[in-house]
Amino acid sequence: MTQLEFAALAWTGSLFAGFLGSLAGLGGGVVIVPMLVLGFHVDIHYAVGASLISVIGTSSGAQAAQAKEGFSNTRIGLFLEIATTLGAICGAFLSTSTPTKWIAIIFGVVLLYSALSSMRSKKEAAASRPPDALATRLRLAGTYPDGGKLVPYSARRVPLGFGLMFGAGTLSGLLGIGSGAVKVLAMDEAMQIPFKVSTATSNFMIGVTAAASAGVYLSRGYINPAVTMPVTIGVLLGSLLGARILVRARVESVRIIFAIVIALLGAEMIFNGLTGKLS
Repeated sequence: MTQLEFAALAWTGSLFAGFLGSLAGLGGGVVIVPMLVLGFHVDIHYAVGASLISVIGTSSGAQAAQAKEGFSNTRIGLFLEIATTLGAICGAFLSTSTPTKWIAIIFGVVLLYSALSSMRSKKEAAASRPPDALATRLRLAGTYPDGGKLVPYSARRVPLGFGLMFGAGTLSGLLGIGSGAVKVLAMDEAMQIPFKVSTATSNFMIGVTAAASAGVYLSRGYINPAVTMPVTIGVLLGSLLGARILVRARVESVRIIFAIVIALLGAEMIFNGLTGKLS
């Protein structure tokens, strides 16, 4: 396969990954790494590096749109980013010393979890809960638009959410994904922040998290422009297309297809890791 053929195929696959990831709310990173590793036989460290760069681009694009709509909470995002950035740096350093087969197995498990997460019904957290004392002291509250009015909310169980964010950051640095499913789980279920705010704030955070760990991959020589450029452009365009369709389309069937695809990819990553095919 020539470099031009690789770039064209990688761009097409990344476009599809970004499109589906945007509709499912999990980003394209969960598809990019297994696509490059299993489909193009790219070393998993270079695949993770390319995925991290693509996550930075898609996060920036999504944040620009969602901040304008009033859903993203920058203060909560920056506070939790302390935990995710530390976790991302730890994960990036761990990836350079962790055997490829174990990275593949962990990635497969995360893919299976992401598949289940994309199938769950998304419910808004109740806005009438009493404010948390620590969240009040840190001013981790805000409002979001709903039905033409602004609904107030406040974060709760801050230490639990902070700890989960460290884990999400570690997964991001180790596997090259935005780990949006874990971030949304921490904010939506642990901290009881409304789901729309959680997803918008997560989109803002994943780019910062990816940037922190991408520096480690860059210093180790795992950012290959020939792999990274078509992947980043494809995922960014696919995410923007998916975001436009998401506004007016019913995406339940897309979520099902996406869940099936990444579940199969997860199972194959685990199988290849256990059998030593990715060693």
